[in-house]
Amino acid sequence: MRYMITGASGMLGRDLQAVLAGRDVTALGRTDLDVTDASAVSAAVRGHDVVLNCAAYTKVDDAESHEDVAFAVNATGPANLATACADHGARFVTISTDYVFDGNATTPYAENRPRDPINAYGRTKAAGEELALERHPDGTFVVRTAWLYGAHGPNFGATMLKLAESKDTWSVVDDQLGQPTWTADLAAHLVAMIDANAPAGIYHGTNSDETTWFGFARAVLEGAGLDPERIRPTDSSAFVRPAARPAYSVLGHDAWNAAGITPLRPWHEALTAAFSSGVFDRS
Repeated sequence: MRYMITGASGMLGRDLQAVLAGRDVTALGRTDLDVTDASAVSAAVRGHDVVLNCAAYTKVDDAESHEDVAFAVNATGPANLATACADHGARFVTISTDYVFDGNATTPYAENRPRDPINAYGRTKAAGEELALERHPDGTFVVRTAWLYGAHGPNFGATMLKLAESKDTWSVVDDQLGQPTWTADLAAHLVAMIDANAPAGIYHGTNSDETTWFGFARAVLEGAGLDPERIRPTDSSAFVRPAARPAYSVLGHDAWNAAGITPLRPWHEALTAAFSSGVFDRS
């Protein structure tokens, strides 16, 4: 088996390389492959059995005024990769997001819930899902994830610990629900999915259970041995941004169970393991 990773220099891409260590892997960062270039994508995919697409335009607020740029990476890119995988007989895994939903639900979003994004970033990611599934319906795996943190890039947990170095107290929103997800856990599940010959389709790759950003922030401080009472709850009106954020981003995990694969473990267990693994060490 030959694997290709796009967006390989990011948090998830680097954890995927670690999980696939010892296998035949081509790891391509943004400077190595322009996923918006169909001919370059086709040439890169040739000879590979599995393509894992972690390339993405993730500047959520900037996408509001640069939706065309975000669309090129988040929609045209997956379409090009899916087409190339279909042409060359490869399975295609592409990473998507909870932002394809409106955030108005009160129970976890099922994998087959209709897409209804509320911002430009979500629209481009939803288009990427649709195009990839259309171009390679029998071999595309759309894996939606959310609230990622890991050792190899900036993330919310690291930001909280950085703030703790300079502030006595600060506020974090307590009215947005989601699932903090460790990239190492997600990477392991992506590989398990391929190894198990799971059926193509849509999966939700988030750690299970739920919390708010405030709850996540407190857990991060506790994990670092700091006083969680330093963080105060607030609501989203205190942090107005160009792009609307979903208030409810909890994803259901039925597809994993249907494929005979145990869903990702609870987020608080993953966070404890992440601290033990030195994910937040910055020395």
